[in-house]
Amino acid sequence: MTEQDDLYAAHIDILQQRTREAVEREGIEGLVIHSGQSKRLFLDDNHYPFKVNPQFKAWLPVIDNPNCWLVVNGIDKPKLIFYRPLDFWHKVPPEPDDFWVDCFDIVMLKQADMVEKHLPYDKSGFAYVGEYIEVAGALGFENVNPDRALHYLHYHRAYKTDYELACMREANKVAVAGHKAAAAAFNAGESEFNINLAYNAATQQGDNDVPYTGIVALNEHCSILHYMHYDTLKPASHRSFLIDAGANFNGYAADITRTYSFGKTIFSELISQLNSLTIELIGQLKPGIDYADIHRSAHRGIANILVNAGLVNLSAEDCVAQGITRTFFPHGIGHFLGLQVHDVGGLIADDRGTPNPAPEDHPFLRCTRTVEARQVFTIEPGLYFIDSLLADLKSSEATKYINWDKVDQYRPYGGIRIEDNIIVHRDNNENMTRLAGLD
Repeated sequence: MTEQDDLYAAHIDILQQRTREAVEREGIEGLVIHSGQSKRLFLDDNHYPFKVNPQFKAWLPVIDNPNCWLVVNGIDKPKLIFYRPLDFWHKVPPEPDDFWVDCFDIVMLKQADMVEKHLPYDKSGFAYVGEYIEVAGALGFENVNPDRALHYLHYHRAYKTDYELACMREANKVAVAGHKAAAAAFNAGESEFNINLAYNAATQQGDNDVPYTGIVALNEHCSILHYMHYDTLKPASHRSFLIDAGANFNGYAADITRTYSFGKTIFSELISQLNSLTIELIGQLKPGIDYADIHRSAHRGIANILVNAGLVNLSAEDCVAQGITRTFFPHGIGHFLGLQVHDVGGLIADDRGTPNPAPEDHPFLRCTRTVEARQVFTIEPGLYFIDSLLADLKSSEATKYINWDKVDQYRPYGGIRIEDNIIVHRDNNENMTRLAGLD
């Protein structure tokens, strides 16, 4: 048995324990988890790229095969219904023969609409978990996506198994290779489109394989938080480059951001200061700390950078108190990471799903949990020059504290974000991104 086999077997044992508790809370016998179905484009005979149900890929790294099913109850060996059609139009998945197969009783499904004979006969004791409510109804499931069970599973998904941590380390290694290639393409003066191609080539993952659409932004585009368009033409000059891009390994995500300046400029000094702030905030991640406090600390750090750069004529403390930092840093400091880029369970207080929403003055924060060991976070402070937010600031009473000439010097660079992926251990943090070789 290899180390991977051992880690995976232990991972399945933990999922079995969690499932047993989840179904007992729901008062049912078990869960039937659907991998999903292929979706057709409207008025077309082509399909959207398939994205698997994350509850399905929590159990096994089959992320590209629709019409599969899992029957689990936390006690018996999980049953996998594996879709393998007779098809000469599309690639048929190979018969399962990988490190995970011994953990499942596997039956083959040749026709998607013939799955019922492999499912529990009496469905009153089982709940359907998946997206396709009409399919669940047609198959006879009355209990669909049960709240109590899913709240429990989502809450505990924040605690990663050793197998999951191993997968996320590998995802970071793959993504780091892509980031290095993208930075080289930027320094060579390439377009956004060609920089993205360089990233995909280095990771050996296409746009449908990576866990999210990557952000590849040059110059002013760096101020668009979710910029997902790749210009094919090179800009007249290269000033700045922001890349927010990840990679996938066995269904687990990396989510990394870096920002670069073309040559030594006033912007490169700002990048250096934000990078130092990222490292400082990562050091504050410790068991027992409220994650929202890391976010508040980030605003104090951004305020210091604004003051040091001469962008505001105000103390850092007053800059935060007056809400000025929210113009320059409008998003949250980070989020849980795992099977999903923005992994579930960040805004609940307990495993019964009690809401714990983001603070009113920081509504975009994606996690309000207390930091604990085995949790994985992103830490991603940013500093941006966003025209619409700057216009709001300029029309407010706080405009008198802003050095607008200085702001205008930075506008052509767009903005900065630095993001690392962090495992919290009991007595230290593991920065997967930096350990994989990305400064």
